[in-house]
Amino acid sequence: MAVEIKVPPMGESISEATIAGWRKQPGDAVSTGDILVELETDKVTMEVPAPTSGVLRTADKKPGDIVKLGDLLGTIEEGAASGKTSAPPRATPPQAAQSAAPQTATQTPAAGAVQSGSTNSTVPPGARRLAEESGVDTSAVQGTGLRGQVRKEDIVNHIANTPDVPPGKARAASSGPRETITPMSSLRKKIAERLVQAQQTAAILTTFNEVDMHNMMDVRARYKDAFKDKHGVSLGFMSFFTKAVIDALKAYPAVNAEIRGTDIVYKNYYDIGVAVGGPKGLVVPVVRGVDLMSFAEVEKEITRLAGKVKEGTIGLDDLQGGTFTISNGGVYGSMLSTPILNPPQSGILGMHNIVKRPVVVNDQIVVRPIMYVALSYDHRIIDGREAVSFLVRVKECIENPERMLLEI
Repeated sequence: MAVEIKVPPMGESISEATIAGWRKQPGDAVSTGDILVELETDKVTMEVPAPTSGVLRTADKKPGDIVKLGDLLGTIEEGAASGKTSAPPRATPPQAAQSAAPQTATQTPAAGAVQSGSTNSTVPPGARRLAEESGVDTSAVQGTGLRGQVRKEDIVNHIANTPDVPPGKARAASSGPRETITPMSSLRKKIAERLVQAQQTAAILTTFNEVDMHNMMDVRARYKDAFKDKHGVSLGFMSFFTKAVIDALKAYPAVNAEIRGTDIVYKNYYDIGVAVGGPKGLVVPVVRGVDLMSFAEVEKEITRLAGKVKEGTIGLDDLQGGTFTISNGGVYGSMLSTPILNPPQSGILGMHNIVKRPVVVNDQIVVRPIMYVALSYDHRIIDGREAVSFLVRVKECIENPERMLLEI
């Protein structure tokens, strides 16, 4: 009996994915739970397991195809046996799908064909005509077609990557390409779409302030060794800022709210997204119930989630939800930025690098470690007074860390 393999639920607000590659090929024996195909969404790469044991009969979608929830991916002949013993291949990126296809045809140069230096010396008419019109010597072009055949696209790329030469002279290979063209990954496309969507659907404003990090860094320096000995994790800046954000969100609940239709939904819980750079781009895992956590618990959870991002094992459950986001561009050296909202959230805090600057303290000019902070917010539900007051509250908590410890 044929059992259908369908696109499974992909999580909140995710309706489509891209076929990243098949782990199994038609004719391969599979067991229940074997990974058959990988789907790339705008957040993570999902693995689709075999729903039953048997033989993979059809793979109806190919790498690069866009699929939606419930679409048919292929079929398994339940209970069938296969003599194939090949190991499952790794996922093939969409842009490599063509070059990875089996090459069985053999072509010979046609009469009158323009010769090139590639393995396949045939140049199709369209490519040959473009080469002649552009003064391109096809022997200097790297072909990407079947067995190295020079295609029209190869001529176009060669022209783009070769410095201009006087008219009538053939273009020769340069010492290095002027441009490198790489297709956007599905993840990058989705990130781009979401960022544009955020700017088009919300009235985003940003307010700024500066934070004197002296007292917080002093507390951290005095207790970091004892903290690590007791809790097994380093005392970082993120736990201080996360706790400061919770204090400010409780004081100004609109910043923790969202617009849902024509309603404003005020959240009475605090799930904080922490932006983390990973191998496939920036993702925002969520630390849940931060208001109920100790400093050590916050640090441990952030470390755990960041590790999953870097290993590529982060799951959809780790990324869904969130009531507010913190992004730390300071780790990359950013001095100041205007972070973009993570819909449907209404606020995001941007942290930046710490630089020693001259400031006035008790009418004296002193050198202090200063961080600029930014709050981007949705002006539809957050007034300027609330936004500025929120950021001042964060500033006060960081500059006087004992108030967070004493909860005052």
